[in-house]
Amino acid sequence: MPRTEHLIMNDWEFTLGDPETSTFQSVTLPHDWAVSAPFNRYMDQGIQQGFRDRWGIGWYRRSLYLDEKKPGYHYFLEFGGIYENSTIWVNEQEAGRHLYGYSSFRLDISKLIRTGDNTILVKVDNTVRPVDRWYSGCGIYRTVKLVEVEALHFDPWEIVVTTQLDGADGIVHIHTGMESIEGHHVKVSCSLADIKGQVLAEAENAGGTMTMRIKNALFWTAETPYLYGLTVMLVEGSYIHDKVTMRVGIREIEMVSSKGMLVNGLPVKLKGVCLHQDVGCRGIAATKGLMRKRLESLKHMGCNCIRTAHHTHSEEFLDLCDEMGFYVYEECFDKWTGGLYGRYFETQWQQDVNAMVKRDRNRACIVIWGVGNEVENQGQESMLRLLKMLRDYVLALDQTRAVTYAMNPHFKRESDIDVSKVTDIQKFVDEEDDAEIYDAIERVERIRKIAEIVDVISCNYVDPWYELIHKYVPDKLILGTEVYPFFKSHINQTKNYSNENPNLVPFQCEYCIGGFVWAGYDYLGESSGYPAKSWGGSLIRTNGEARASYYILKSYWKKEPMVHFSVMDYSLMDEGVKGHWDMPIYADHWHFPQFHQAMIPYMVASNCDEVAIYVNGRRHYVPRPADCSNRLITGFLPYEPGVVKVVGYMEAKEVCYHETVTPGPAVKLEFDNPYTVVKTDDAENFEILLTVRAKDCHGHPFFRESSSVRFVVEGEAEILAVDNGNPMGSEPYDASYMHMYHGCVSVVIRLAGMPGRITVRGFADGLYSGSAYIEVKDSPVLE
Repeated sequence: MPRTEHLIMNDWEFTLGDPETSTFQSVTLPHDWAVSAPFNRYMDQGIQQGFRDRWGIGWYRRSLYLDEKKPGYHYFLEFGGIYENSTIWVNEQEAGRHLYGYSSFRLDISKLIRTGDNTILVKVDNTVRPVDRWYSGCGIYRTVKLVEVEALHFDPWEIVVTTQLDGADGIVHIHTGMESIEGHHVKVSCSLADIKGQVLAEAENAGGTMTMRIKNALFWTAETPYLYGLTVMLVEGSYIHDKVTMRVGIREIEMVSSKGMLVNGLPVKLKGVCLHQDVGCRGIAATKGLMRKRLESLKHMGCNCIRTAHHTHSEEFLDLCDEMGFYVYEECFDKWTGGLYGRYFETQWQQDVNAMVKRDRNRACIVIWGVGNEVENQGQESMLRLLKMLRDYVLALDQTRAVTYAMNPHFKRESDIDVSKVTDIQKFVDEEDDAEIYDAIERVERIRKIAEIVDVISCNYVDPWYELIHKYVPDKLILGTEVYPFFKSHINQTKNYSNENPNLVPFQCEYCIGGFVWAGYDYLGESSGYPAKSWGGSLIRTNGEARASYYILKSYWKKEPMVHFSVMDYSLMDEGVKGHWDMPIYADHWHFPQFHQAMIPYMVASNCDEVAIYVNGRRHYVPRPADCSNRLITGFLPYEPGVVKVVGYMEAKEVCYHETVTPGPAVKLEFDNPYTVVKTDDAENFEILLTVRAKDCHGHPFFRESSSVRFVVEGEAEILAVDNGNPMGSEPYDASYMHMYHGCVSVVIRLAGMPGRITVRGFADGLYSGSAYIEVKDSPVLE
């Protein structure tokens, strides 16, 4: 019979103590023990890990009941990811080990599992230094499955699907890795169905490659992410030995030096952000519901591409990118022989590259493979040999996508330093010393050597170099793999704070196919030092609150007319942002009780032809966005309480507006989304983030409110965490209360999956309470 897959996410137990003597606590996967660890200002590598005292060895155990162990069948445990250094036992016998915390793996437990009760024990060792340069989290933080298959079965990672266009038709090639099997008359059968389940094409073969043609196919792009359902079966007569299903997007990606990146024959600019995998208050225990909400915010901004910095992300995340329409630059690790991965590189690099490429090569969303980021000895012969080795290995697994490497802006002359002994590898890579190369032509010569190996020249923070690079390497496209959100560099100084925005560069250079802002969301760790616990200054805070930079990028990237008003407010606290990744302190309010007619600097981001500003009905005339530096309207307004209304015009017609109102006293709490509907087939362990705001009696947000809010939930759900988006905050996430920051605070609710109404209430002293309702409804039964 076809394979069966059982999710094993509930009924786990966890302890940080001795598993023989400690008391275990019940946990649900995904789980990150570090995100609830106490803060320790003096902990080793605290800056990297957000000062969460995460060191230790964790133990997970679970009972697993198997109705029947079927003779001849194979049983696998599949782990989406364990951070890190894990050992797994089944029924007290070691089933296997896995080192790198970001790669998926599976273990064959056919000889260990038995009919009836089974015990799974997992050891997770987070005691080895160094850890990652950013918050890594700890634990079993991705999906775990038990897979049951017959002796004759597919290895899904060996199934290769490629697509191409032939006029209006789509062609799908499937290679399963299965050849004729002695003693069996088996065939491989494939079918492709549309979104309604109607089969459009079929193919059958004894092995090798099969091809199906779809007449008048719907092609996949980030704007039109149409997915077909592919079914691959291993059959003998009328009997099905195994069946694998996946979603497939039909599309072609080309990198053409004279035209740019072509998707289905049309040029596309990558309007991207870099993302780490943590989701704020839940750490790396990121569920699909929380990931979807983040991607929706990025989509609304006009973002069309994600760089999974600097490691493979979960299958669920990439499922969403396929479904929602995001191009993805996926990379497997950060450094090579230095830093965290230095202890794994020599013995594990092939395994971890496989876990990226083989797992994800059939996805429509993946357009570029990255094999490293800002590695040691960049441009030197030792680095070039490793780069070619990695490039060649990836191309042996997949020849349909570009392979590249993300360059650091620093190049050094050769030295005898053993980078495996360097304790701070990023400082070693970044720090300017006597070996630093400053001559522009000599730097470009190093880049040229890298360009000979990669398909796209991928650069971090060197947009002023693009013209010179293109002059000396005209046959390769350029991609900004990391880009500052606001300040453009100078060719002789990467941190020059010039009044130009680097995110406009791809629209000015045909040979530049796009860029990735660092970063899309604030992430835990890699802070500027205590009391900062996370990286600040990104487009969006950890709790989903957009900064002014979000609207700047939206005005560059979004087609639909938009306009947004922000004010400069240096009364706000320093959030520990690292210099060049910062921007002037713009905020979204019109509330300065300390001033009387003081001149307030403002900024308007808009993609409209013209903009008008009205303060309490009086118009203030401003230049057109196209006539302003960076297309941003800036200036001063005399402060007077009331209403600031900014109107956008296209062809002299009003098409959009944004109002900002001075609030009265804060009197109540209100949730942004007071009513949400969730279907039961999605609702078990579904996590939803809700944000509550302080408002005046007219419903205007009170930006400066900072009262503590206590949350209560009624119904089949529980409170998991709270988050106010403050990078400097020290309140625990795993609580039911937290102070508002900039007038709001968020709560994460986990649903049990039972139909019914769930009520979430927020309480604060001196304010009327606010309520939000989640309706869990039965999913319709499909005939």
